[in-house]
Amino acid sequence: MSTAYPFTAIVGQDDMKRALTIAAVDPGIGGVLVLGERGTGKSTTIRALAALLPKIDVVKGCPYQCDPHQPQPGLCDFCAKSSATPTTTTMTIPVVDLPLGSTEDRVVGALDIERALVNGEKAFQPGLLAQANRGFLYVDEVNLLEDHIVDALLDVAASGENVVEREGLSIRHPAQFVLVGSGNPEEGELRPQLQDRFGLSVDVRTPSDVPTRVEIIRSREAFDKDRSAFRKRWARKESTLRRRIQRAREALDSVDTPANLLETAAKLCLALGTDGLRGELTLVRSARALAALNNDSTATLEHLKAIAPSVLRHRLRRDPLDESSADIRVERVIAELFNDCDD
Repeated sequence: MSTAYPFTAIVGQDDMKRALTIAAVDPGIGGVLVLGERGTGKSTTIRALAALLPKIDVVKGCPYQCDPHQPQPGLCDFCAKSSATPTTTTMTIPVVDLPLGSTEDRVVGALDIERALVNGEKAFQPGLLAQANRGFLYVDEVNLLEDHIVDALLDVAASGENVVEREGLSIRHPAQFVLVGSGNPEEGELRPQLQDRFGLSVDVRTPSDVPTRVEIIRSREAFDKDRSAFRKRWARKESTLRRRIQRAREALDSVDTPANLLETAAKLCLALGTDGLRGELTLVRSARALAALNNDSTATLEHLKAIAPSVLRHRLRRDPLDESSADIRVERVIAELFNDCDD
């Protein structure tokens, strides 16, 4: 098994790291889309998250990592049919890769051919969506994903449940995951329906200053020379951030959301002309998660302002009369709105 690069050792790309940690605190935010040039550390940062995530309680033996503290209707058939009190164990929050060439059977699950041939029984072989339940599903080059796989992801992301009815099987199991996608926009556009499903969007760019580039080179060379020693050097910071994420997850529900925060989120989305209410909902949830990460008891306008570009940049309609980039449009409206709030 390859050794992951430490998340806290990644130089720069602060917006991407913040978006991923916010999604780790509140999986309901809807995932993270990371777009940028090749070689900017997108995949490295996302895979580094796996080693950083805290542990969760799961039902021992359950193929879907069901929560033993969840009420009965929220459990899968495996857990619901068990008459005894489920045995609880712990595991690290899963981070599952969805390769580009994956078949639909591999993603959603299918008939277990080996058991069918050997034992003559119809048994379900869980797919990647089952492995990713209560965790992260990572798709590199998500903009190149085949349409039928995109359709399957959209259906499951909307319901939080994977339904498989094929080859005489009728299976329904929980599939609630944080979708994380990365890609290079120059290689193809993302379908609007899938893009809208991502709660946060981050644009990453190659660092343009010499000191940062030199620091990246030195860190990478040190990692490649002795990976174990490099990870030990960053172990304390990794542990600190892991505890910070765990504490924020536990404190999330107690973070206060004042009325002025809700009003400002609504005004911001109205001013930018975003479709639907997903923008406002994600803004509020992200501000609350950021407050929990910062150990603040109340989500403030500063939290909202800090996270707004990542929440809204991918939700803007094209404006033929305004050739400004999405980032500039968001920042312009934020400046106008927050100046009014200060007044």
